[in-house]
Amino acid sequence: MGELALWFVRSLGLDVELGVVAMNSWMPATGPGYGWPLGERSWVNPSPNAPGLSMARCYAGTVMLEGTTAVGGAGHHAPAGDLRRAGRRARELMTSMQRLAPQWLRGCRLRECWFEPTFHKHAGRLCAGLQIHVDDPAYEHAAFRPWRLMALAFKALRLLRPDYDLWRDFAYEYERDRLAIDLINGSDLLREWVDDRTAVPADLDALAVDDEESWLEEREGVLLYR
Repeated sequence: MGELALWFVRSLGLDVELGVVAMNSWMPATGPGYGWPLGERSWVNPSPNAPGLSMARCYAGTVMLEGTTAVGGAGHHAPAGDLRRAGRRARELMTSMQRLAPQWLRGCRLRECWFEPTFHKHAGRLCAGLQIHVDDPAYEHAAFRPWRLMALAFKALRLLRPDYDLWRDFAYEYERDRLAIDLINGSDLLREWVDDRTAVPADLDALAVDDEESWLEEREGVLLYR
């Protein structure tokens, strides 16, 4: 939060007096906790849908499920949906993801799962999906890329079921003029890539890499922790 405050002041040109009291011994790039003190602190849910560290590691990708008709699980699931709607099993989705871009699956382990949501989308219906495991030796902090992982899941689902009504069309966060997925993602870039049957993973890399590299450069001036 301190780093964000510094960035807001600098990027928005805010005329405020700001001082950040930095934490001691916090090393977000060092395992095994990568910023979370494993074995030292208990996790307290900041939200009912934020039940643990796995959710925090995956959320940059799984948050996009809020803009889809797929079920988000507990914050660390790839697309899962009512079997009567999707008509596909999770194993087929995972196989398609591995075929399209195995490099985007690095740093985590995917497992086929079955569950019944108790509320919200598809409540009371048997759903199939993929659980993203980032809490075992398969987890590689630097290699795990949750945004690309979810983009890949959407792409695989679109190719398997071109007619699947994936994007939710409803008012989201007080926005009525844009689809929820475009608002969450920041632009229509992701949705258009998913819906374009000729687009391949390398195309999304090319679209995203400039922004990613410029952000890494921009944040250097406000980083307090390494």
